[in-house]
Amino acid sequence: MDVNIFGFMPALLPVALSPGASFTLVMNSALAGGHKGLFRTLAGTALGIYTHAVFIGLGLTAVLISSPATFAVLKVVGTAYLLWLGAMLIRSGITVNTGGFTDTKYLVTLKEAWLANVLNPKAILFYLTVVSQFAGIKGGVCNYLTLASVHVVVMSIWLYAVSQILIFSFKKTNPLMLKKYVNIAGGMLLIAFSLWGITKF
Repeated sequence: MDVNIFGFMPALLPVALSPGASFTLVMNSALAGGHKGLFRTLAGTALGIYTHAVFIGLGLTAVLISSPATFAVLKVVGTAYLLWLGAMLIRSGITVNTGGFTDTKYLVTLKEAWLANVLNPKAILFYLTVVSQFAGIKGGVCNYLTLASVHVVVMSIWLYAVSQILIFSFKKTNPLMLKKYVNIAGGMLLIAFSLWGITKF
């Protein structure tokens, strides 16, 4: 394989370390479900990354992008899905604020984390335009899966480290107040990311 991993790292880091939909979902999952919620969301996001790698390696992503109508539908569906997730997080935060019921908290499932990544137009274009430059001349599924593995490792280490700080803070402060602010802020960020994303493509 002629995969350029060392060249890929500088291009990957700004994307992997910047706040986005996955960052928001992982932070909320870490608070709502502890380490179990954290790993569930990380696993779903990782599966989404590997899905993108398989799709572009098989040429399916290029076919999708070549049809403006199909890509437009994907943008609308992806945005609507992220808006729905954001609304659920805000609702969970408001519930904590008004009633303090921790049993009504919204927990992001593995499938939801996977869909949030797979339906994200930003992630699709990242693999098509950036990752493809480091997958070698012939590319191929194996090459893309190798780069996707690097992506998953970097993302997981970063999000795990940040979430540990959040969980530690969770233990030192009022848990209901922290859940309230993180869920509401996270939901608002998720909505902002999704609306901003659809205007960029």
